[in-house]
Amino acid sequence: MNIAIYSRKSKFTGKGESIKNQIERCKDYARHNYDVENISIYEDEGFSGGNMDRPKFKQMIKDAKSKKFDILICYKLDRISRNISNFSDLIELLEKNNISFISISESFDTSTPMGRAMMYIASVFAQLERETIAERVRDNMHYLARFGRWLGGICPTGFKSEPIIYVDDNMKERKMYKLTPIEKELDTIKLLYDNYLKFKSLSKLETYCLRNNIKSKTGKDFQKSTLSDILSNPVYAVADEYVYNYFELNNADIASSKCDFDGKYAVISYNKKLVKKEVTKRKDISDWIIAIGKHKGIISGKDWVEVQSIMKSNKVKIPRKGSSTKALLSGLIKCGNCGSFFRVGYGSIKKDGERYYYYRCNIKDLSRGDRCNIKNLPGEKTDKLVLDKISSIILPRVLSSISESEKNIKDNLTKARKIKNQISSNKKSIQNLVMKLSETEDESVSKYILAEIKRLDVENNNLERKLSEDNNDDKKFNLELLKEKLINFSKMMDNVTFEEKQSLVKSIIKRIEWDGSELKIIVYNI
Repeated sequence: MNIAIYSRKSKFTGKGESIKNQIERCKDYARHNYDVENISIYEDEGFSGGNMDRPKFKQMIKDAKSKKFDILICYKLDRISRNISNFSDLIELLEKNNISFISISESFDTSTPMGRAMMYIASVFAQLERETIAERVRDNMHYLARFGRWLGGICPTGFKSEPIIYVDDNMKERKMYKLTPIEKELDTIKLLYDNYLKFKSLSKLETYCLRNNIKSKTGKDFQKSTLSDILSNPVYAVADEYVYNYFELNNADIASSKCDFDGKYAVISYNKKLVKKEVTKRKDISDWIIAIGKHKGIISGKDWVEVQSIMKSNKVKIPRKGSSTKALLSGLIKCGNCGSFFRVGYGSIKKDGERYYYYRCNIKDLSRGDRCNIKNLPGEKTDKLVLDKISSIILPRVLSSISESEKNIKDNLTKARKIKNQISSNKKSIQNLVMKLSETEDESVSKYILAEIKRLDVENNNLERKLSEDNNDDKKFNLELLKEKLINFSKMMDNVTFEEKQSLVKSIIKRIEWDGSELKIIVYNI
């Protein structure tokens, strides 16, 4: 029976059941209840139960799909997940591949109907507890919002956090933080708001910043996404009736009363973003908590609300530009002058009704040539040149590299077979030593046998970990697919869709650099 053991601990601390203890308990359970042939260990430390993007967990899922084990054992149910939806998906995957799941702490076994039912019930309560904690966090945030304090994190441009000492109701000294202005940065913020109201366009504001060398607080060029975040942040707005009416109309959770919006201070907002799987997503305004801050506003409520209205209007009326279905090298060409990527531009219409297209530097385009003046690249001519180079020069080199890699993988597979034989030999030795241990009464001999069993077990765990990390079978399969694609490259380019052509090119080329006179093609290191 092939056993998989999964363990997880949220933080690298001494609190709670350690990963080592979790694994040892799972091993003991497996050896007492099953005829164990092999044990695979998957350990994640420093990840919460709500985060499914854990490296060893993902590897375990991959191995489950490949049916590399028959039973998955964990110490406790919430080591796998605290979310019923994610947990249900895992159980469904395991059942699909005839893999049983056991949680030894709760004595759940999905090979039995009662075990499956009890596990789902426990999972529901785990999620309920998580949601209750989240609700408590929101209530606490709502309470803190009434004091207008800064709760931490990266300060918005124009501010830094500063501690304030105060005395609470029990006459104890407490510390809280407030936002303190950085005048030079706030001058930039005022400039951005004034010019957005003038241009009424993020693209034009981006161009204005590039042409006038206006940088972010980190010294980088402003991009539309950064400008949008600044222009939609209420932290700069004076807390007056315009702002109050705006958030009331958008069903925000307003923690301060209407009379507090008297124009003396600025707005501060909470609960604006949701971080999930390391991706930050902005929440709807109706989820925001709005309060009066301890800092002064620099943009009148009327102007701030007008900016929101313009941005909303622009989102509605401006259609999103689709990706090019003509330019094969879109997203690959980088400017050797300023480091910006090239975008696709279109010219006049040809006799056949198609438009000429070309590649142009993004910074050059946005700054109207003030920040970069590199030459544009003719589209069709550049695409043909790169395809010719791929066929005549790059492909032979890449195929040669693949052949060398295949040879290395073949050698590694031979080594893997030797490792598997060694693991099998160690297991037989352990079985023989166990038999000898049961037959001897000499304490000194028993200690020697136990030490040797432990040594062989540790060696096997290390060998098994090395096997799981190498994935030579997967590498061989991927290389064979790539090799087949490349051998038929020229033939395929004439018989596939544009998206497939682009995928073929991007599987070989990492990026292309253009310095104004020469194209430098950088390929992936096979």
